[in-house]
Amino acid sequence: MRDESKSRAARSTLQSSLHYSRLYSSVELQLETDMIPAVVLMTLLWSTDLQAQSVSPPAEYSVRLVNGTTSCSGTVEVFYEGEWLGLCFRWWRMMRDAKIVCRELDCGNPVAESRGPLFVDGRRGVTMWRCRRDESSIRWCNIKGGPGVCDGGYYRHVTCSESVRLVGGAGLCSGRVEVKSNQSWASVCEADFDRQDAEVVCRDVGCGAPAALQGGLYGEGEGQTWDKEFQCKGKESLLLDCDTSDRENNTCLPGNAVGLTCSEPDDVRLVGGGSRCAGGVEWYDQGEWRTVGADDGDQRVVAAVVCRQLGCGSTVSVLPGNTTRGKNIICSGSESSLRDCYRMYDLLPGLTVICSDLLVQPDIYLTDPMGGVSRGHQGPEMFRGYNFTITCSTQPQYPGGSFLLTFTGSNRTQPAVNHSAAFLFPAADDSHQGNYSCVYDNYVFSHNFSSESELLSLTITASPLPAFIIRHVVVLLILLTTITTSYLYYKPTRRQKRVNRVSSMDLYVNAMEMVSLSSRAEAGPGEERAAQGTE
Repeated sequence: MRDESKSRAARSTLQSSLHYSRLYSSVELQLETDMIPAVVLMTLLWSTDLQAQSVSPPAEYSVRLVNGTTSCSGTVEVFYEGEWLGLCFRWWRMMRDAKIVCRELDCGNPVAESRGPLFVDGRRGVTMWRCRRDESSIRWCNIKGGPGVCDGGYYRHVTCSESVRLVGGAGLCSGRVEVKSNQSWASVCEADFDRQDAEVVCRDVGCGAPAALQGGLYGEGEGQTWDKEFQCKGKESLLLDCDTSDRENNTCLPGNAVGLTCSEPDDVRLVGGGSRCAGGVEWYDQGEWRTVGADDGDQRVVAAVVCRQLGCGSTVSVLPGNTTRGKNIICSGSESSLRDCYRMYDLLPGLTVICSDLLVQPDIYLTDPMGGVSRGHQGPEMFRGYNFTITCSTQPQYPGGSFLLTFTGSNRTQPAVNHSAAFLFPAADDSHQGNYSCVYDNYVFSHNFSSESELLSLTITASPLPAFIIRHVVVLLILLTTITTSYLYYKPTRRQKRVNRVSSMDLYVNAMEMVSLSSRAEAGPGEERAAQGTE
């Protein structure tokens, strides 16, 4: 009985132990299950922290373009004191400073720059100034950042070319052609590049039409040479749109790296002055023409850049500003185009510029009524003894003016009538052989202006027929025309017929006298006396 009681007590103790053991195991399992998410989260955080520690942050003053269509376009941001901040400018040199941004990102030439939205007052931003054109990084510019720095300023949008750039030139539109290949830049051999390729490159980098194309013009590239040949048709917008083919010759001799000079873009004009070289200054910006203003002390410098960009010579005068106010532009005077200057956003009175090449080039041409002109290899040829006329003319820009005809040993001046003047020469001889040019002079905008035509080279040659024979033929033709006209348009009476016959005889006699006088003049004094003796 005692043994049975002990046995029951032992089983009870064992069951209790098993129960608590299972209960403990269940609780331990539940605790482990509940801790899994926390462990996973801690593991992920630890892994992310390690990854963050393994990737270094951008270098201070690093640059990027965001919200653009390509990696080389967008709004400019600068990494400043641990965060990316928008870049604003109060002194913005337009394309010059944009070039620094493009070069920093290893993109091509700056194609366009524009003003973005206005900074919210108090927002952190970065501004930079005093950047020299030869700097390849904004780290060498003066930079300031923080809250309120860009109050009243604007974000900047920049577009760079992606696949082509011009290097080593005097401005943005000239230099050695380089193409991006496998993340590196390669020069292009002159033999693989033609005029149509040049038209596309100039368009791709935001410049005008090609002006010069020559190998070695801007030195040799330090890297590789482009291993393809472009097959552009000339109408493509980007060089990437052109077809390419394998080069026939894999070598490019030294001095053959192609250099290209493009004209400046047509983003500046002078309006209201009667000439493309006179008028109020306007600049094409963000899809519309805007008035350009300048401070009194900067007007002549800005005017010099405008005249240079338009190919209008030098500045003659800057007239008082008009009533329209425009963006303040500040230039140093050495810029090749207005987009290389500083642009401010305060408004100043617009300026009117008069350039030296105000007048268009006049035309010069030769005419003769007797058919004595022929075309030779060196220009027109005039038969000796024939009369001829040289005419000077110009476009109707301004009323009045005069033409000066200059030629070897003599000058003649005549007032401009209907924007032209005719200079008559009665009989060509050897003294008339030489170079002729027309100089148009006019007094406009309180200044004297002049413009000279191209040279006309005239050669005097012997006539294939004696001049007096041709004069006989001309007089007889005139007589025949007169008689025929009288016969066709008049029906005379019998009495009138007699009068007409007498008139016809008079015409014939007069004509023969003209022929005789012409022959004597042609023969000379000695021959004339001999003829009189014979009579």
